[in-house]
Amino acid sequence: MNDTAAPTPHEADVLIIGSGPVGCTFARRLVDAGRDVLMIDAGAQLSRRYGEHLKNSYLFQKNIDLFVSVIKGNLLPLSTATNKEPVLTLDPSAFSYDPDKYAGFSLRNQNPEQRKHLNLPAAAATYAVGGMATHWTCAVPRFHPEVERRYGGQNYPIDDKEMDRLYDEAESLLARSTRVFASSARHLLVKRILQRAGEEFADVTELPLAVSDRADSARTSAVTWSAADTVLGDLADPAHAPSQGSFTLLPEHQCVRLEITGSGKHQKVRHAVVRDLRDVREEIRLRAETYVVACGAVPTPQLLFNSGVTLPALGRYLTEQPMSFCQVVLQREHMDHLEEILRGPAGGDGPARAAADRVARYRATELKRLHSGDKCADPVPFPPTERDPNLALLVTQRRPWHCQIHRDAFTYGAVPPNVDPRLIVDLRWFGISRPHPENKVTFSRRLRDTFDMPQPTFHFCLDEAERKNTDRMNEHMLRTAVTLGGFMPGSEPVFLTPGLPLHIAGTTRMGTSALDSVVDEYSKVWHIDNLYLGGNGLHPFGNASNPTLTSVAMALHAADTIVKGPPGH
Repeated sequence: MNDTAAPTPHEADVLIIGSGPVGCTFARRLVDAGRDVLMIDAGAQLSRRYGEHLKNSYLFQKNIDLFVSVIKGNLLPLSTATNKEPVLTLDPSAFSYDPDKYAGFSLRNQNPEQRKHLNLPAAAATYAVGGMATHWTCAVPRFHPEVERRYGGQNYPIDDKEMDRLYDEAESLLARSTRVFASSARHLLVKRILQRAGEEFADVTELPLAVSDRADSARTSAVTWSAADTVLGDLADPAHAPSQGSFTLLPEHQCVRLEITGSGKHQKVRHAVVRDLRDVREEIRLRAETYVVACGAVPTPQLLFNSGVTLPALGRYLTEQPMSFCQVVLQREHMDHLEEILRGPAGGDGPARAAADRVARYRATELKRLHSGDKCADPVPFPPTERDPNLALLVTQRRPWHCQIHRDAFTYGAVPPNVDPRLIVDLRWFGISRPHPENKVTFSRRLRDTFDMPQPTFHFCLDEAERKNTDRMNEHMLRTAVTLGGFMPGSEPVFLTPGLPLHIAGTTRMGTSALDSVVDEYSKVWHIDNLYLGGNGLHPFGNASNPTLTSVAMALHAADTIVKGPPGH
């Protein structure tokens, strides 16, 4: 970590606010171009390298369900509607408030201004170096060019050819892979079952993930999950001195506002006002030539609002994915015929044959133990080192939702200890909502949140067409589930709490006009010459696919503009 005795730098070529993969994309590109970059984040540094994925710990590699508590501990809910119902069983002498005079309690992000039926109650932010990538799923599909990069007769402001080039580079930065899990017996079994189930599942494929093999992968099922440190490369080592430019990261430094000068179409950020959260007695002023804000789809417009930015689209056109979830316990019949299913009628390809052979050897060994009277023999034929399934049904025009068939930890879906996790498959189906100006996040001029910023309030609901499409999506998930097995008690099919995907978009959307967008095609804020944004908030049309890869691609486009200037300038 940085020497705590070293003075805080107050000037840089570029100040980046937010240290997730998007902010780190800007940093990597700009330092490579010789810029001096100062990055700040309101959160603490949780790992030796800047922004490592916490799931890479040995403990969580061995037991993924233990990671659930880590995720919960790092998510700060953004808007909790105050419960106005009186607690009638309180001691009569206990404190209570008069509901005719007060709207309700307001500390700990309780929000008396929030209407419950318009809330995204599970929406949350992560305050840590590395942001939400310290615990993300690492799914990195590309947006579908017709469904997610085109809507209502409008195209993405960045053209398709350029987006494809940016995607290639973003995938390299995040170490995208589809092969790390592809030879696992568990993965292959689920894939074979679905392929045999009919045309509806014929396009099941490997889920694109930001992940790589470990050096000891031949002896373990452990992998290395990508995160902000993967994007930073050598810059993630606090002791590393880059050959070009410089890089400094200050944890627990919160930007509370940007001081903006000028008027009309010719404004400029003069400096950023920052609090050192280890000592909040005074504010620090940080100066740079260029400012990048990439601190989340809600904290980013919150900071702009607190800085006096009044663009009409700020916080509007909010989209979030409706989501269905269930967990399936694989059918006994699949287990009894596991080797046969893996090999298939033609005997299987090399990886499938190898997986079938591993299963056969393991089954024989455990049966031998059982017949010798060893009651600790393993009843599940999967060797313990077989990796999880990681499959997808990607978005198509006929199927405008994104399907993940895998195993992962989240704030829901933990497997109880009396169920073997090798038999469990998670089904997560992500739908799509479209941009409507009335779907928005607003910021209070009276209430303050945990970080003493204007309290966010959500105003969001699905329209009739989106509701019908979400119902179609759920029916599709049910048909998928019954091909694999039965539902695990407690994880039957359910629509998850709104906001739980943590994929809010549109709040700082990219576009071609300051009337209905916040940034232009180069991610520059309209009318503010030296202010750029990054993150999921820029996606203008809604998305079913996971958004991080596209956000990184857009950040590359913006960083190149900062280095070279926009075309024609």
